[in-house]
Amino acid sequence: MEFGERLKELRTNLNCSQKELSEKTGLTLRTIQRIENNEVKPSLNSLKLIGNALKTNFSEDVKKSETKPYEINFTIKITDMNQFINDLKTLVKNNWKIILLIVLVIFLFSNYNEIKSGFIEGWNRK
Repeated sequence: MEFGERLKELRTNLNCSQKELSEKTGLTLRTIQRIENNEVKPSLNSLKLIGNALKTNFSEDVKKSETKPYEINFTIKITDMNQFINDLKTLVKNNWKIILLIVLVIFLFSNYNEIKSGFIEGWNRK
């Protein structure tokens, strides 16, 4: 049985609604829902708040947990990265001329001395 299912079972056995648990802990209702649906793993602080509100200790459940604690975070980061890449593609597609101009100006300024000496050498050879 996963942690979220155990939490839901314990909460319902104590006749406590998600909203009441949310008010007792200071966590949002959506956070409580996500924890119970095993969408996220609760932080240690959240575990402590929930444990205090339900008058129980979840340390046993944390030790027995077989899932990887960072699995959901990895999925979120991939989703965020995909959104970032899509936004970047849109930015480049809509503003490629400005971006090209900025890149050229940066290139010219960063290589100014080399470009200048190249022009002078070429001019002197004629």
